[in-house]
Amino acid sequence: MSLLTDLINLNISESTEKIIAEYVWIGGSGMDLRSKARTLSGPVSKPSELPKWNYDGSSTGQAPGEDSEVICDAYTPAGEPLPTNNRHSAAKIFSHPDVVAEVPWYGIEQEYTLLQKEVKWPLGWPVGGFPGPQGPYYCGIGADKAFGRDIVDAHYKACLYAGVNISGINGEVMPGQWEFQVGPSVGISAGDELWIARYILERITEIAGVVVSFDPKPIEGDWNGAGAHTNYSTKSMREEGGYEVIKKAIEKLGLRHKEHIAAYGEGNERRLTGKHETADINTFKWGVANRGASIRVGRDTEKEGKGYFEDRRPASNMDPYVVTSMIAETTLLGKQ
Repeated sequence: MSLLTDLINLNISESTEKIIAEYVWIGGSGMDLRSKARTLSGPVSKPSELPKWNYDGSSTGQAPGEDSEVICDAYTPAGEPLPTNNRHSAAKIFSHPDVVAEVPWYGIEQEYTLLQKEVKWPLGWPVGGFPGPQGPYYCGIGADKAFGRDIVDAHYKACLYAGVNISGINGEVMPGQWEFQVGPSVGISAGDELWIARYILERITEIAGVVVSFDPKPIEGDWNGAGAHTNYSTKSMREEGGYEVIKKAIEKLGLRHKEHIAAYGEGNERRLTGKHETADINTFKWGVANRGASIRVGRDTEKEGKGYFEDRRPASNMDPYVVTSMIAETTLLGKQ
């Protein structure tokens, strides 16, 4: 009898032209990813060639039982976007001529925590106990500092293989916590890239028997939380005189601080305390190379007079469609 891994890795192209198409969507919580697969008669070259398919929305918290069919792109059979379909709203903003003209770039730093499946305690931590204090774990190496690297490396390579614009990985400050980055990506593609990267991570941890958590503060106490820092740059910011454009954009973000915080992820108040490289949730401030600020501007950007800035407020469980489109709306469309 073949090993299960042998069967999973069978090259079906040697015996059939049929392919397996995996349909992925966001469930009713706005954070839970769902998927199912179907057989197609042959390869497709773009998503528009895929047949439409539905799912039972009453089992994902997206439709009542008496009218439960939902299209996988999160629309009702009548073509209306579901309330949880934040991509639909984001697409309207990113298709606005004023936004298109600025070619907004995003780079998202997705932090996450790997948990032991049975006890929901960070990977590498003694059950019911704690490791040594933070310090040696950030970008650390070695069996006593880096827990779950096989999962992290498998995810990195799987994303590259799948065509996801993943740009790097690193161990984070809290042991058992990691980060991957996607981007730079233009407009709505940043959200697409991050959601699929999250999906691939969920599938890999499923195989490994480990739970991935996007909770912004998985462990209370003197431990760093988990964020999704969002780097942002527009055409005007990348040109000469861009630093002044950056400062004006930051000023606009400050005027809508409460609105952005409300949309930047659930439980963020447990993370944004003014400690552990965060600004207090009720305070908006920015600075150069300041990791305790709401918005951080890099020293290279200040020196060159152009570039990008980093919004450090989004939580690890944020919806990238919401965050990226909101930043564009506030800075480019004058939303107040």
